[in-house]
Order: sequence, then structure tokens, then C-alpha cells
Amino acid sequence: MPKLTIDGREVEVAAGTTILQAADYLGIEIPRFCYHERLAIAGNCRMCLVDVEKSPKPVASCAMPVAEGMVVHTDTPQIKKARGGVLEFLLINHPLDCPICDQGGECDLQDEVMAYGFDRGRYHENKRAVKDKDFGPLVKTTMTRCIHCTRCVRFITEVAGVPELGATGRGENLEIGTYVEKALSSELSGNIVDLCPVGALTSKPYAFMARPWELKKTESIDVFDALGANIRVDTRGNAVMRVLPRLNDDVNEEWLGDKSRFAVDGLLRQRLDRPYLRKDGKLQPISWSEALAAIAAKVKGLGGAKLAAIAGDMADCEAMTALKDLFGKLDSPNLDCRQDGAKLGGSPRASYLFNSTVAGIEDADVLLLIGTNPRVEAPVLNARIRKRYLKGGFSVAAVGPKANLTYKHEYLGDQTAILSAIADGSHPFAAVLKAAKKPMLILGQGALARVDGDILLGLARKIAETTGMVADGWNGFNVLHLAAARVGGLDLGFLPGAGGRDVEGILAGAEKGEISVVYLLGADEIDMSRLGKAFVIYQGHHGDAGAHRADVVLPGAAYTEKDATYVNTEGRVQRTNLAVFPPGEAKEDWKILRALSEAMNKVLPYDTLGKLRARMAEVNPLFAGINAIAPASWGSFGADGVPAADPLASPVDNYYMTDPISRASRTMAECTARFVGCAHKRTGTNG
Repeated sequence: MPKLTIDGREVEVAAGTTILQAADYLGIEIPRFCYHERLAIAGNCRMCLVDVEKSPKPVASCAMPVAEGMVVHTDTPQIKKARGGVLEFLLINHPLDCPICDQGGECDLQDEVMAYGFDRGRYHENKRAVKDKDFGPLVKTTMTRCIHCTRCVRFITEVAGVPELGATGRGENLEIGTYVEKALSSELSGNIVDLCPVGALTSKPYAFMARPWELKKTESIDVFDALGANIRVDTRGNAVMRVLPRLNDDVNEEWLGDKSRFAVDGLLRQRLDRPYLRKDGKLQPISWSEALAAIAAKVKGLGGAKLAAIAGDMADCEAMTALKDLFGKLDSPNLDCRQDGAKLGGSPRASYLFNSTVAGIEDADVLLLIGTNPRVEAPVLNARIRKRYLKGGFSVAAVGPKANLTYKHEYLGDQTAILSAIADGSHPFAAVLKAAKKPMLILGQGALARVDGDILLGLARKIAETTGMVADGWNGFNVLHLAAARVGGLDLGFLPGAGGRDVEGILAGAEKGEISVVYLLGADEIDMSRLGKAFVIYQGHHGDAGAHRADVVLPGAAYTEKDATYVNTEGRVQRTNLAVFPPGEAKEDWKILRALSEAMNKVLPYDTLGKLRARMAEVNPLFAGINAIAPASWGSFGADGVPAADPLASPVDNYYMTDPISRASRTMAECTARFVGCAHKRTGTNG
């Protein structure tokens, strides 16, 4: 490991480390525009110039590897002058429109000009102007501001894996754009807004909405998919203005999917802000006391077998705990958190987790995808798979939907018989898995939510066991969930009790009149027409399918409006924080259930969030730890048998609209029209 000296401080770093990275390690700041630690080195802005002894001229520190005995100076008069010269050249054509630029206040160019710039320009010719490009409904372009750092080009090509951006022309005529005029089709395109060090690329939905110093910033968790990306919610007053990713190398690195970033305008539309009761066929606004009394009167005298509850995909763990405890007091075993009908039980825990962890993808050497299209089901996780693929020595095969993935893979087909052949070793890919040191598979909801999902789950377990995926220090069996609430619900045991009904049983019972009351906790993805004449209670935050069918509507809080716990697909317990208050008379979900228990004379034994979380830890000790992953024990799960011949497919046909919030979003409607090609029609499944 070479030793070098930077500004009089000696440091020892790994071979191949650049001067800039070594300086960052010491906490010495070197300005940069084109360099980004997660992208390939370009070395084209020259802002990171440093003096290296015995070098005849300044050196670009981002592209120069360290050497033994190297002596570097980052703050000499010569270097300050050189950086000032670089900035003067950059500003020759840069428009002086900071007062109207959305990047103002958080712009790298502004910051560096304040540190190294001159107070006037010496260039008096006409400035260059560049025509703006159409990158689609999400990214706004003002290309005259572009300084050609190529961060956006490198991200779209390397991380997103959709090489649609590039540079055309040379010298002063160089422009960044799509080679053929088209919108960016990546589900991660919004990240180039964060990467742009100037105001050339900004958020189109957020344009001219707010200034960064006006915003209150709240750290939270994304719930639009099951990855649990770490986010920051920026609010002004009681409105969510934007959502940005937070750094978490174990989960989302620093990336965020477009739906998670841009669907937040749906939080302002079609909101439920007061209780409703259906009278004479129409929902009429009523008071909270009337709503709770109406539910208590309807439930009174009914046996537990007549009651049922379904938790939706965005339900938080506190609300599911309260609802489960309430139905326990009502002696009803009819509970289910799997509204898509996924054939997953509550044990062993390894049967429903992403056991290798998201970061563990980088350690695998072979991957088998079963019934999943990770590009639309979890775009940030898909980027992690691509990251591993780019390192080399990584084989990917897919059994399921034929998808346009962002890495080379072997498509084995969509027939379930292929899985049987891999499990018994007769398929050639079984040998590839067996020969690997750390093989893994990802089992999607497209396989689990079928009628024969338990058989496919059993086949996946056999593949894992027969190919050496489960070993000391490594478990390559992974389930990729779509719902943020799913793992938390399974951990809490929000499942049918002894003699209880699952979602299919609840719907069948409601059709036959055997179920009289159905409680929907944010559940909108079921077939509402099958609820028959049942009395439906809907607790949620949007006027979606569940609210339209409901007899009583209880307005709850969205994920930005409550302190709530979620468990991501790898079993990591994380929490959202209240960024804004729920609108109107809406309340946090667990508080609604606590008040309802009082109206029913079945009082729940907790009246504070702390006591409720203590109850969650009592149900499952995993909830006592936050942001930690505990390895799950292996066991027997799934069923034996021959799966149906139906081809495997992904349950997501439109990435941009999978839940009540994104369906209420105008931005997501524009994306659907632009990228999906037709107006989105809701069905009873995700997508």
C-alpha cells in the first residue's frame, strides 16, 4: 500500500486509489464537478487540479493514481489561480440566471464560484445558446447551463443501463442529449437531477415551486415498493414539495426510483379528510363519533367467524398490530396481509425474506430470476444487480416474463416445468448453479401469487437446497416483495388463525354471505365486486377502489404523515417520521383503531406509540431493533406437487401506477401516457 503526503499529512491507501480519494479520506476537500464516487472517472472538468512535486504542471487529482512517496499540495497560489481560470472558462457561456434557476441555493457551481471565482468576467462576446431537449415528463432541461461534466451520461449508461444519453459535436458545439429525440425511458431517470452540478437538469414537476431554504427536511422511508429506500421528505407548510434519496449503502446507496421520487403530488389529490357513512346508497360525511358508533353497532352480536380484515400494501406495522389485537378480542381468525394471494406462510422467516440482503447481491456469482421483472418491481435493486454484472464473473438466467433487463441474461423460458428440471438437476443451468461459490435466486410475486404458488415456492426451496445456495455464512434464497407492508405483516403474524380464512376465503365468504363485515386497512388491490353484501369498513388515505366500495370510510394518514414502522424485503426494520400532518380530520391509523376498540368496549391496552411499539416487540422481538438484519433460520416450506402449465408473468404491467398514491398522481399519469402507451386501467392486481 503506497504512502503519500497531502498538505503535510501522511496517509497510506490502497494501490489504485486516486489523489482525490486519498484527500477525501483525510477530510481535505478538493473541488470537483465531473467526478462522482459511484461513476466512472471522466477527468474532463479540470476543477480538481492539484500540485504534485516533480510534476511540471498541475494534475487532475480525480484521474491520477497515488504513488509511493508522492507529495501533493492542494491549496497553493498556483492551484487557486488554476481553479479560478477553470471557472472563468466554465462561466464564459453559462447564463447568469441564478435568481430563476431551481438549482439556486444547492448548486455546486455557485458554491465553487463563491470559493474560487472572480468578481467580474472578461469575456464580452455573445454567449452560446443551446436548444433545450425533451427528456420526458420528469426531467426539465436548460441545456445552455450545461458544463459538460457528463455525470448524467455516465449514470444513464452505467447505473441505469439504458444508454440513451450522449454527447454530439465537438468543442463549443458539443451538446448533451439523446441521439434520437425521445424521452428517457429509465425508471431511475430522476437521479440525474441530483447528479447535475449546475441547473441544466432539474425536476420538471417541482419547477418554480419552492426554494431549498424554505423547506423543512424530514428523514423517512419510501413505501412505494418493498426495498425501503431511505429518503428525505422536503415540505413547506403542510405540503410535501419533493422527495430525495438519502445515502444508505446497505439498501439504496444514493439512488431512488422515479415513482418514489415523483408520485408525491398524488398525496395532495383525492384525499380522504373526513369520515363517511353510506346512507341511501351514497357516502355522506359524518363525525368521528358517529362513524365509530356505526361500526360498533354493526359488529355487535356478530361472531368472530362473520368478521374479516385485510391489510393493504402500504399499511404500517403499528396499525396491523392494533387491528390484529382488536380482531383477537373479537375472536375472529380471518386476517390476511397478502391481498394478492401470495402463498407465503409465517414461518420459517427465511421462506419470505431476501436472505442474501440487497448489499449481498455484490457477493453472488450466479443469479436465477423466477417469476419476476426486477426492473419494474424494484428499480434500485435492479441497479444493484447491474452493478454486480458490470464487475464481471456473474451469470444471470430468468424463468418467467421476457423482460428488457439492463444486463445480459439467459432467458430460459416462462414454463414452470423448467423449474422442476432445475430442481431435479436435469436442466443444464442446474450445473451452473452447483458450480458457483455463492449462487442465488430471486423469487417474485409473479410466481407466489398464483394458485400453485406454494408448489413453486417448494420448487424454489429445492433448487436452493440442491444447488448449494444455503450454506454457512450464505443464503442465496431470496423473495422479492412488491408491498412495503408484506414482510412486517408476516413478522407480526397478520395471517389467518386456526380455522381462519385467507384473502380468497374472505372474498368467497363475502360472496356467499358467510362474512358479514370486512375491514380493509388500506387494501385497494382486491376484487371489490366479490365483497357481495358485506358491510365494508375502509380505513385509508385516498379515495381509491376500497373507499368507493366502503359503507364506512375512516380517513387515515399517508406514509409522510405518521411515525410508523415498516420492514423491507430483506427483513430490515425501518421507520418513517411525520413530515406533515394528515389533512382535515384524518388521523394516524393506530389511533383510529385504538378509538374504535373503545367504541366496541374491547379496549386495546396501549394509548401511546411507545406502548404500542413495546407490544410489537412482544409479538416479535425483531421489532425491538431498528435498521438491523438478523439471519433467519432455514426450514421446510412450500408444497410438493406438479405446478400448473400456465406461463409465469410479472404482476406489474405499469410501473408508474401500482397503488392509491401513484394512481392519484398527475405526474405518474403523464408517465403512463408517455411510456406505457395507453391510459392505465385499474385491475384487481398490482399494476
